[in-house]
Amino acid sequence: MSQAAESLYARVRREVSAREERLWDVSLALHREPETAYEEHGAARLLAGELERGGFEVERGVADLPTAFLARTGSVDGPGGGPCVALLMEYDALPLLGHACGHNLIAAAGLGAALAVRAALGEVEGSLLAVGAPAEERGGGKVVEVAAGLFEGVDAALMFHPGVHDWTWAPLTASAQVRVGFHGRAAHPTSSPTEGIDALGALIQLFNTLGVLSRRLPAGSHVHGIVTDGGRATNIVPEYAEGLFGLRGRTTAALEDLVEELRSCAQGVASATRTRVEVTDVGGRYEHFRDNEVLSGLFAGHLDRAGIRLSEPEPGVYLGSSDFGNVSTRVPGIHPWVAIMGSDGSAHTPEFAEAASGPRARRVMAAAAEALACTAVDVFVRPEVSKRAWERLRAKAAAGL
Repeated sequence: MSQAAESLYARVRREVSAREERLWDVSLALHREPETAYEEHGAARLLAGELERGGFEVERGVADLPTAFLARTGSVDGPGGGPCVALLMEYDALPLLGHACGHNLIAAAGLGAALAVRAALGEVEGSLLAVGAPAEERGGGKVVEVAAGLFEGVDAALMFHPGVHDWTWAPLTASAQVRVGFHGRAAHPTSSPTEGIDALGALIQLFNTLGVLSRRLPAGSHVHGIVTDGGRATNIVPEYAEGLFGLRGRTTAALEDLVEELRSCAQGVASATRTRVEVTDVGGRYEHFRDNEVLSGLFAGHLDRAGIRLSEPEPGVYLGSSDFGNVSTRVPGIHPWVAIMGSDGSAHTPEFAEAASGPRARRVMAAAAEALACTAVDVFVRPEVSKRAWERLRAKAAAGL
């Protein structure tokens, strides 16, 4: 590594250290006032304000999402005018559980990295973006932002996620939410039993059929569902019944195949039960995460300086899904997992929410901010990094990985 690069890394670490107290205050403020998907008005206002005071030009309500924002700094605007790095912030919380996924830490680390890079590099030769991405837990804010073109021209999309493992990348599957509604015919089950067409019976049959299907699904794929409408009274044959199903596939292609299998099963059940069925997507689909080893390797090296060593994920373990997948399949991206509690714990629990405001979380937030910022510096000052990252992305895309 050149002496000039080492000097920049040292400057980044000093800039993050100087801001650590304020970054932790921001993280705790988000933690105290958790806001769920598309309701993150306070979080977006707080983060955008910090970036504005840090010298970024901020556009609020981007992609027609009131709680999304895009902050920009740099000497060149647009593709072809130097490297473009996007640092991503998530800040939505879970219903009833608050920040049990640690998005307060993601937001604070992304904020710290953005401010540190701008301060360390001065006038950035290219574009540095800080992207406020709402509704990761439900709704997929990044799906909408991708469709709106926010990531066009980006050479590296960088974020981290707190968890219970120290992994260089997160095995994140593709996912979709699908609503299935069966239409039957109401009747009295005693006086007119032959006149009714039981929509709930059809829905129950679909659950049974999917149970058989699940036993032959490949690793990383599964389907699970809940009944959202099962009728109105026990003395009325249900004329309508509805289920909501979550489907996951190891790859986006595997997910598409599974959605079609669900549709085929639903149509088969409808034919057998003389019901009519409607199968509709709910929200945008999350694509699988495509790790960029060029960038995640750099991040891991920088994080190692802070005493946190990342390893490869455990084979066969999948951590869920994220709308960051839709970003990572289009531009080089990283989504490393950094532990804030032991591997016997779990995200989406009250215990994890408590850990997200604890001393270990503070150390991870600061270390991740430094590593994200140093990785961004690599993209800006080492031209071969972006070139190799794009080559790796295209190779994995061609292989369907």
